[in-house]
Amino acid sequence: MIGRLTGILLEKNPPQILLDVQGVAYELDVPMSTFYNLPVLHEKVVLHTQLIVREDAHLLYGFASNEERVAFRQLLKISGVGPKLALSVLSGLSLADLAVAVANKDAGRLTKIPGVGKKTAERLLLELQGKFAVTSATPGAAIASASNDIVNALQALGYNEKEADWAAKQLPKEVNVSDGIRQALKLLSKA
Repeated sequence: MIGRLTGILLEKNPPQILLDVQGVAYELDVPMSTFYNLPVLHEKVVLHTQLIVREDAHLLYGFASNEERVAFRQLLKISGVGPKLALSVLSGLSLADLAVAVANKDAGRLTKIPGVGKKTAERLLLELQGKFAVTSATPGAAIASASNDIVNALQALGYNEKEADWAAKQLPKEVNVSDGIRQALKLLSKA
């Protein structure tokens, strides 16, 4: 089993990357949350990995954090969810958003993810209940929530998801929502 890779990032073609580990180049599929946080080409990167062995292929998936990999594994345990759909779920929602959607039994949020229909969303909500222990009392969840609120506000103002995510990532981690929106609007007006 390949559990973690450290190497030089050679190529980025969403959702796939090519990682050179001491002369051996590994192709990995990564969720978009990991993809957006990758360094520039030819920089060192560390990824937690999951190897899926099928009859016709060996597929390697990479994650920026162990928590993402654990969530990926949880998703794979659900009947009807394969690696492609699990990757799509992790690309469509952050771990904090997924935990909130599961806790609130918000099937509508899950159906916005490509490949997730109403029945699949309901199955995900049922199977993932109690699997994610993210509460709003934890500082990380509060910061993630503020960041998500900023992104949602920017999208409501007409910016696309990529622009909104980019602007939110430029902000200090501890920024509150109203200041974050103001700062993000300034950044986007300069871009």
